[in-house]
Amino acid sequence: MTADTSARYREFKMPDVGEGLTEAEILKWYVQPGDTVVDGQVVCEVETAKAAVELPIPYDGVVHALRFDEGTTVDVGASIITVDVAPGTPSEAPAAAAPATEPEPEAEAAEPKGRQPVLVGYGVSEASTKRRPRRGAAAVPEQGAAAAAIQAEMNGVPAPAALSRPLAKPPVRKLAKDLGVDLATITPTGPDGIITREDVHAATAPAPSPQAAPVAEPVPAPVAAAPAVAGRETRIPVKGVRKATAAAMVGSAFTAPHVTEFVTVDVTRTMRLVEELKSDKDMAGVRVNPLLLVAKALLVAIKRHPDVNATWDEAAQEIVLKHYVNLGIAAATPRGLLVPNIKDAHDKTLPQLAESLGELVSTAREGRTTPAAMQGGTVTITNVGVFGVDTGTPILNPGESAILAVGAIKLQPWVHKGKVKPRQVTTLALSFDHRLVDGELGSKVLADIAAILEQPKRLITWG
Repeated sequence: MTADTSARYREFKMPDVGEGLTEAEILKWYVQPGDTVVDGQVVCEVETAKAAVELPIPYDGVVHALRFDEGTTVDVGASIITVDVAPGTPSEAPAAAAPATEPEPEAEAAEPKGRQPVLVGYGVSEASTKRRPRRGAAAVPEQGAAAAAIQAEMNGVPAPAALSRPLAKPPVRKLAKDLGVDLATITPTGPDGIITREDVHAATAPAPSPQAAPVAEPVPAPVAAAPAVAGRETRIPVKGVRKATAAAMVGSAFTAPHVTEFVTVDVTRTMRLVEELKSDKDMAGVRVNPLLLVAKALLVAIKRHPDVNATWDEAAQEIVLKHYVNLGIAAATPRGLLVPNIKDAHDKTLPQLAESLGELVSTAREGRTTPAAMQGGTVTITNVGVFGVDTGTPILNPGESAILAVGAIKLQPWVHKGKVKPRQVTTLALSFDHRLVDGELGSKVLADIAAILEQPKRLITWG
């Protein structure tokens, strides 16, 4: 009689970060089969669409098998490593692992109930979290009709019956009602079978006249593409942060109506203040640079014009005013563009803001930014001046109302007190969501930022 192998061998699954992510790429394994591991030991590093995260193993034992190679993208919930939690116990070796895409009933039975491991620490209880459906022969859980049909086809079972009520957001339902369109007659094109505004408008478009059928013309033979010359092109897979950034920028650019305004300002006094603060004992141990005072100027401008700090709720058709500022800082890293944010930046003193800014930038460049650090931003600053660029037209971070671009600070001829003198000058650009921010409000915010940087004493009189 053999020992219970399901109790001896534990399967550690790709955790759910809790941010709606469904997959992660294994960047690096820190252990190999035969290595001894202890509870809390980091066994691998994975990259989600938001950050690179190290995964700790939640029990002691000896690594029996690694289920995936480095560079493989794995679904959340898939087993990635098998650990022998009772090494030295006489028993039969576990059966060869099934392909990673197949269900693992023995491993499922071995998983304890209750709290499950997530990317950072241990997460919510089983009853309060939803897992990505596994690819088994079981019935597909209720979801969008299109997604359910695709999942059923992958499982080799008949597609489930369509949901009785078509999926559509409230504004789309109202549009269909106003146009007299029955949602049940529309073929959805949105994600998970959701009917979009474009679907409704397409349903009201007149059908093409059958009398004007064009005469078929001979189709010319396709021209063969010139064969690629080795070494002249390199194809890079789009994944991880780059994939998430691309999707976010496209979604933002074609959802929020962007308006960008510009102002050129003399920041000579601000640069003098930066030099003075560097020798101030209250600023000892923190990095003082122009970006710090730009951030403080933006926070003061938001305090004077709080309506700019908002977000658009499309589903509820509401504008949500934020009574806090989570200040995002765009950071260029080897993994791509990251926008972590300083939580409750509006409550911080200048030394506290400088400390938070320094930690945020260094953490991003070292690749240690967590997904939580990139959630909940309200406005963002992007400092393109470090690349010698005068300014740009920045795209809004999704869900935010405004983004400020700071250009390079250069010595330029400037009229000062009636005379042309060399002054330190920069150009600021403020992009904002025109659904939330009209031209007057956006102009006032940008003008206030410029006025503070021109006369930094306004940080005291206005702050």
